[in-house]
Amino acid sequence: MSRITYPADIAAASEAAQPLLQAVEKQLGSVPNLFRLASVSPAALEGYLSLSGALGKGRLPAATRERVALAVAQINGCNYCLSAHTYLGTNLAKLDAAEVAANRAGRSNDPKADAAVRFAAKLVIERGHISAEDLHAVRNAGYDDAQIIEIVQHVALNTWTNYLNEVAQTEIDFPTVNADELAA
Repeated sequence: MSRITYPADIAAASEAAQPLLQAVEKQLGSVPNLFRLASVSPAALEGYLSLSGALGKGRLPAATRERVALAVAQINGCNYCLSAHTYLGTNLAKLDAAEVAANRAGRSNDPKADAAVRFAAKLVIERGHISAEDLHAVRNAGYDDAQIIEIVQHVALNTWTNYLNEVAQTEIDFPTVNADELAA
């Protein structure tokens, strides 16, 4: 049970949050618990949706965004986000089980994506204090400064959802994946 009470459905949400949740339902076909949790603060939900939507228009491929989300959720130990992004990565981004496992380990089996995932993992572990060599490695893999900034934003956005779900202990509404159970 969640430590922060959130609306059971769109109708139970505040008037300000209802149109935001309706947009989520239209886009996803359902309203996952994360969105209902964030709707407790319509401003927080609007901010999350706005940043997420803007980054979706960025230059990082969807598969790379999911890879980053998996690495961040694993490092932060967020089972809700790990479960959600394992589902999304597998079903929408078409990542195979070996790739999901690699992403959870902070790497990728795709050479270019590997640099992005390693960079993202380093950002989380070092709380943004990366070295010139770290920046050089992601650039050498073919990422330009705009894409590097997008990686940083994805790390920040995913860290926010990780922290929110850990604070609330949000009920997982995806097939459950546990951060403590990382296959080698």
